Amino acid sequence: MALDRKTVAHIARLARIKVRDEELDALAVELTGILAWVEQLQKVDVKGVEPMTGAVAMKLKERDDQVTDGGQRDKVLANAPSAQAGFFAVPKVIE
Repeated sequence: MALDRKTVAHIARLARIKVRDEELDALAVELTGILAWVEQLQKVDVKGVEPMTGAVAMKLKERDDQVTDGGQRDKVLANAPSAQAGFFAVPKVIE
């Protein structure tokens, strides 16, 4: 699929990219090459190929899910700029 100057100018306008007139021909050749490469990739048979999240198959380490009480309320609230009745106190934002 070859792109002409008019199409490249239209794409640039849609993308809100300022392109000078003397750059349109070079950009058309570049974009045509990119589109040809994408067309070539579309011809590759990928049936049965699992999607990858990385180059190496890895399994994340898992830990046991344990419910804990924490029991550190006083230590946590010691970091708060203001606390009242065991909770963070924040300024009222809605009147």
